Amino acid sequence: MFSLQNKTALVTGGASGIGLAISQAFATAGAHVHILDLNADQAEQAASAIRQAGHKATGHAVDVSNQQQAIDVIGQIAAQEPINILVNNAGVSHIGKVETTSEADFDRIFRVNVKGVYNCLFATIPHLKANGGGVILNMASVAATLGLSDRFAYSMSKGAVLTMTLSVAKDYLADNIRCNCISPARVHTPFVDGFLAKSYPGREAEMFEKLSKSQPIGRMAQPAEVGSLALYLCSDEAGFVTGCDYPLDGGFTRLNA
Repeated sequence: MFSLQNKTALVTGGASGIGLAISQAFATAGAHVHILDLNADQAEQAASAIRQAGHKATGHAVDVSNQQQAIDVIGQIAAQEPINILVNNAGVSHIGKVETTSEADFDRIFRVNVKGVYNCLFATIPHLKANGGGVILNMASVAATLGLSDRFAYSMSKGAVLTMTLSVAKDYLADNIRCNCISPARVHTPFVDGFLAKSYPGREAEMFEKLSKSQPIGRMAQPAEVGSLALYLCSDEAGFVTGCDYPLDGGFTRLNA
């Protein structure tokens, strides 16, 4: 089950954290994974490690906020092999409420988290249509549907990702393109460790425990757990699933009362 044999998958932000876990899961399931990442060296290192494990992966340097870059790189991939799967995972975070979010902060979040998803959709959907269909998976967040403190711009961006997911799922039903999104709560990635070291020096363990316990299940998710759900949603076994948002949140959404 959940084989991606002979599939070609694009994973943006696929060189670290959740994106890397998705890249690894897809490659292990048989896909040729194209890792699209802002950092060319990280993209190639991640792809090389996957190849050394006996699977197929290629790294590409792409700034998803630059539409022409996205069109060019995705077009080059499509000229070599049919594209079957797009995972829009690349994104950046921001902490702050309206009054502490500068215009530059807001523009940066919008440019990467919203326009970046749009750019990759714009560049990929024509190829999926030409191939008779495919799967799109977007990375949203519990912040898309819940009020979280000090996450104004980030929540805005993930709300947009959720609604773009619904629009794409509706608009491309006749083209055999499925589109879903995953909304994680806190996931233990290098970003979390860096945030704690920067914001709470000397109190990292204490704050990690506090953040972990904010999920009713009592811990953060592991990136591989997001990768497993992504693998299901992009496999043929999920062929009846489209227009859905999957909260991967340890009970955060429904059990925090």
